[in-house]
Amino acid sequence: MRVPLSWLREYVDLPATETGRDVQAKLISAGLEVETVEHLGADLKGPLVVGQVLTIEELDGFKKPIRFCTVDVGQANGTGEPQEIVCGARNFAVGDKVVVVLPGAVLPGGFAISARKTYGRNSHGMICSSDELGMGDDGTKGIIVLPPEHEVGTDAVELLELVDEVLDIAVTPDRGYCLSLRGVAREAAIAYGLPLRDPALLDVPAPNAFGYPVKVSEPAGCDRFTARTVTGLAPEARSPIWLRRRLQKAGMRPISLAVDVTNYVMLELGQPLHAYDRSRIQGAIGVRRAEPGEKLTTLDGVVRTLDPEDLLITDDRGAIGLAGVMGGANTEIADHGHAAGASTEVVIEAAHFDPISVARTARRHRLASEASKRFERGVDPLAASAAAQRTVDLLVLLAGGTAEAGVTEVIAPPAPHTITIPANHPDKVAGVDYGRETVVRRLQEIGCDVYGQDELIVTVPSWRPDLTDPNDLAEEVIRLEGYENLPSTLPKPPAGLGLTDRQRLHRRIGRALAGAGYVEALNYPFIGEDVFDQLGLAADDPKRRVVKLVNPLSDEEPALRTTLLPGLLAALRRNDGRGSHDLALFETGLVFQPQDELRVAGRLPVDRRPTDEEIASLTAALPVQPLHAAVVLAGAREQAGWWGKGRPADWADAIEAARTLAREAGAELLVRQGQYGPWHPGRCAELAVVIDGAEQVIGYAGELHPGVLKALHLPARSSAMELDLDALERASAGVPKGPHISSFPVATQDVALVVDQSVPAAGVEAALREGAGELLESIRLFDVFTGEQIGEGKKSLAYALRFRADDRTLTVDEASAARDTAVALAAERTGAVLRGA
Repeated sequence: MRVPLSWLREYVDLPATETGRDVQAKLISAGLEVETVEHLGADLKGPLVVGQVLTIEELDGFKKPIRFCTVDVGQANGTGEPQEIVCGARNFAVGDKVVVVLPGAVLPGGFAISARKTYGRNSHGMICSSDELGMGDDGTKGIIVLPPEHEVGTDAVELLELVDEVLDIAVTPDRGYCLSLRGVAREAAIAYGLPLRDPALLDVPAPNAFGYPVKVSEPAGCDRFTARTVTGLAPEARSPIWLRRRLQKAGMRPISLAVDVTNYVMLELGQPLHAYDRSRIQGAIGVRRAEPGEKLTTLDGVVRTLDPEDLLITDDRGAIGLAGVMGGANTEIADHGHAAGASTEVVIEAAHFDPISVARTARRHRLASEASKRFERGVDPLAASAAAQRTVDLLVLLAGGTAEAGVTEVIAPPAPHTITIPANHPDKVAGVDYGRETVVRRLQEIGCDVYGQDELIVTVPSWRPDLTDPNDLAEEVIRLEGYENLPSTLPKPPAGLGLTDRQRLHRRIGRALAGAGYVEALNYPFIGEDVFDQLGLAADDPKRRVVKLVNPLSDEEPALRTTLLPGLLAALRRNDGRGSHDLALFETGLVFQPQDELRVAGRLPVDRRPTDEEIASLTAALPVQPLHAAVVLAGAREQAGWWGKGRPADWADAIEAARTLAREAGAELLVRQGQYGPWHPGRCAELAVVIDGAEQVIGYAGELHPGVLKALHLPARSSAMELDLDALERASAGVPKGPHISSFPVATQDVALVVDQSVPAAGVEAALREGAGELLESIRLFDVFTGEQIGEGKKSLAYALRFRADDRTLTVDEASAARDTAVALAAERTGAVLRGA
């Protein structure tokens, strides 16, 4: 919200010596975020005056049109003679009043003006445009043409209000009332201890039966609708300079008189308004929800397909506006200032719409507007009739219109909101002894009605919908008394119990993956359901059951993730697209699984600590949130160089990442061939653990399916792994133990076994491990061979077996016997044959 200091002074008699910086400090102390103070015209130096064009001579022979003008500037040039000026603009004519800057002046940006010869003529100054004067966007291009009533030689700096200070306030969602001069002025008046001249205190006629007919069919979405009519508007009427300049300083572009007036009143009072051309409305104005498939062309020229939840303004033809967001093109006000076709009769709408409905409509149609920004933060419903009256008064004053006697008001007023609060509650919250008198005074300053002694009954003002609980009132007292006056007290927490087992495992896994060359990538937990199709998940896959957010940050991602892969794969794609092709990323985080039955959580209190039962009820309503870990890989796993050729990342690296996690958890991981959604059916490993005597699948690893790579625009042969860390922790044997170190030498035995191609190496290894017994220290597959020598459909698996005893040096016979037992069991279970036998 941009607030010109000159405009603010109309409502609060700020000391004349107070600068924008001083006001900024006061408002910041009161809790407003005043980001900057812009000094308009700080480097502007006159003379800058009103002039009248006397003659125009067109100069030929140049690449662009050039005009040599003489301009009457009165006595501003010291001689009274016409001023000779060369100008390239063409939007003015002889007799027009213009803004002239004379030699010796300095324009914004340090642009000094002097007499000079150009295009073969002497030019003594400039005829100015709004851009050259730093006025902002005025909706036109070219020279400023002033209304004819301004006298020649008048100081244009004062006329155009070029020198001012503008406060730029970042209004937080809970302070929607500060999206108006009225709201900011109230805060300034409290900060300075001065009275407020409330611009909403107007004499408003009582509603009657003669106003424009209005029918509200959706009172839950519109609890107040005021309609006023003004006729006889002068078609040639234009917005006066003071009105246009205030809009420009506030960051809005002047458009036409009727539209400018509604925007001005919105900035002044915070109540969005809309003006309809009465000649283009057919029948009564209505408020209802949209019908399925209904369409509306909004003022921005876009044809929008409406949602049944959209709240509409209608007439007998159908929709004429999105309530609280934007009007329709079929009732648009024709531009004043151009007599042909200008609107001469307007109907003013000042209504109060449901904030949630407006917010969802604006987000659904990606149509944020100044009106929706205010409605969704909360607008004062009692200001609607005053805003309508203010708009009528300005149109009558500036366009010579006549206000019709009819006043329409459709009202379904809610009951005033009251809060009961102990008088010493702010004292307890802040740890400061404010006292009852201070608490009551501060609450009355923000507009509350306060009754009672030790127990205060507070009626919240209509413009503060954010005040709902005792702590909200305590916050108001504390901020107005000054956050800087709060004492600083260090808390004394009780001694903790250290990290939980889950937290320790989480940290160990992060360090292990980082040590293995993976880079952590943190992603938002939001997804769109179309990603499940891209991942190739079956229609009945449990991961398709999602928890949806009531107020998602993006309509394209309204659900919480059930897998970490969408975020990680998006990070992989983004980094690959930016030139980083050798990637190994990991993430550990929660996924969200809906409960079997829907449970609604109650609202926790804010004036006391929730009870254990309330906390348990809230926890029971939350979705199941297991902790997962995932990795994705693409490009080279080992770089090529003088040391060798390097190696690309493949499915085996993804499986090894899972084994790394299992080692950190102290769990035995079962790896076997599998098939699931996004993974290549022939290069996918199923990861399982034994929990309470039963096997449980906890994840998958391997190369991703080519169809998934194509759908998600990922590099070829990308691999991934994801598993459930909570399940892995439950399968662990407790705190991992360090390896036992024996002082006796190791005995190594190699075996090469020939098996069918369909036999998994993991099954052969499991049989060898079991058959070798306790003497086996480790087993490693170091070679896989296929060829004519071993037969079609066969493969040779070569294993290195290391044997060691804790209490003696093994003999060759003991090591060989253990090896033979291992080979025999492998032959029995897998049909393995010792190669060369």
